[in-house]
Amino acid sequence: MDIRAQLDAADRGIADGERDGEAVRVQTVARIYPAPIDDVWSALTSAERIPRWFLPVSGDLRLGGRYQLEGNAGGTIEACDAPNSFAATWEYGGGVTWITVRLSALDDERTRVELEHVARVADVPDEIWEQYGPSGTGIGWDQAMLGLDLHLTTGEVTPENASEWVMSDEGLAFMRGSADRWAAAQAANGTDAAVANAAADATYAMYTGQAPGPMG
Repeated sequence: MDIRAQLDAADRGIADGERDGEAVRVQTVARIYPAPIDDVWSALTSAERIPRWFLPVSGDLRLGGRYQLEGNAGGTIEACDAPNSFAATWEYGGGVTWITVRLSALDDERTRVELEHVARVADVPDEIWEQYGPSGTGIGWDQAMLGLDLHLTTGEVTPENASEWVMSDEGLAFMRGSADRWAAAQAANGTDAAVANAAADATYAMYTGQAPGPMG
């Protein structure tokens, strides 16, 4: 796998915003997939296909329904405009954040997918944000975007071989590159580059078992 090409295929952004009168941090990642929009929509929303590139999922995958990703987040589907977008709460560890996924057909065989992840500033203490930055969630989103690409182009990725790959030399290089690119996005939003790079180092160490996470 060309790790650099996979990482460079994604556009990443960090911004400050507001939701329901509260300050939020907005994290976005987007990339273009070589597949028609209906196929990409199916891969993103089908209970049969989601486990083939992401995680096993249960629940009611329709507007207003509840979903649960095995060993990960759950939530409520709050909006759906097939095949253009959907939005849901992202509930994990007692906290609630929000995701919106937007699809744009560039032509008959290419689709741009943008994931937006919004978290209240009040729910992420400044010391945790400064220590880990956007890589804390960004590495996982990059892995998901990669999994979707492999699913759409090769069909090879499954949760079983994905977990093995993550700790391989390729997987570690991908996480390192992802952390560095999220640091660059954080610096572009105004954070001192040294602080952003240190946060990327800390997150990479946490993901690879070299250091305790925020709660450990």
